[in-house]
Amino acid sequence: MQVGIIGVGLMGHGIARNILSRGRCALHFLDHPGNQPTDHLLAQGGRACATIAEIAEASDVVILCVTGSPQVEAIIGAPDGLAASLRPGTIVVDCSTALPDSTLRMAELVRAAGGDYLDAPMTRTAQHAHEGTLNLLVGGAAESLDAVRPVLASFTENVDHVGPLGHGHRLKLLHNYVSVGFMTLLAEAAAQAADTGIDPQVFVDVLAGGGGASAALDRLAPFIVSQDRDALPFYVSNALKDIDYYRSMSQAAGAQTSVADGVSAALAATVAAGPNDAYVPELVHLFRQRKDG
Repeated sequence: MQVGIIGVGLMGHGIARNILSRGRCALHFLDHPGNQPTDHLLAQGGRACATIAEIAEASDVVILCVTGSPQVEAIIGAPDGLAASLRPGTIVVDCSTALPDSTLRMAELVRAAGGDYLDAPMTRTAQHAHEGTLNLLVGGAAESLDAVRPVLASFTENVDHVGPLGHGHRLKLLHNYVSVGFMTLLAEAAAQAADTGIDPQVFVDVLAGGGGASAALDRLAPFIVSQDRDALPFYVSNALKDIDYYRSMSQAAGAQTSVADGVSAALAATVAAGPNDAYVPELVHLFRQRKDG
């Protein structure tokens, strides 16, 4: 099978590497300055493509692993984009975190060109992408999912068919709201603990032994205790984007967003103050800086 991938960043690089090493597929990736180093992919037989059209013309399956809806819309809907060039029967697998309404619009363009579309956002981290143990939440036709399962199996542990098109991205936003919300709350508590002289290891141990035990604590504990930000290489700016996507989705549905609004405000103030390359674990430090400032 001929597989194309657009977006070889923190998550996409692991996906691409595992498709080559475990998927027994030919891989074509878009050459882009936002990519992680691709020397290893080239050495494994991956092919760099200069344009989206080149990816489309070569691929039976195209995986998108970019930041969000604006990037997906540009890739698919531009005059020289994916919808203008893809081969009939191509299946587009959108692993980005995107707005469900945008997903439905992009799927219409792909279907009009003779292809099909699956929204398949990821949960877990870049380390899991590297290990080939991501989880995917897939919305769309079961037949299309079955057709691409051999490709998806090369970089996943679990692939869940969660419903019709758009439900994957809807569930991902619900998931990230809960996950980012927990981590933001925890970072604020850890900042106060540090301000009042509580030993960081004691803070972590008390939470781990009680009601604070959680994936959020597992991911932030290395920074709380020893300032290791790389345990979760997820930008605060992307966390804010996901929360604001959740708010937009919720507002369109008439749902309450009062807690999400507070999380968004806390993250937005941090993003505005910089630095722009801060990872989510660093919120612990950044919340302390904001207080001191």
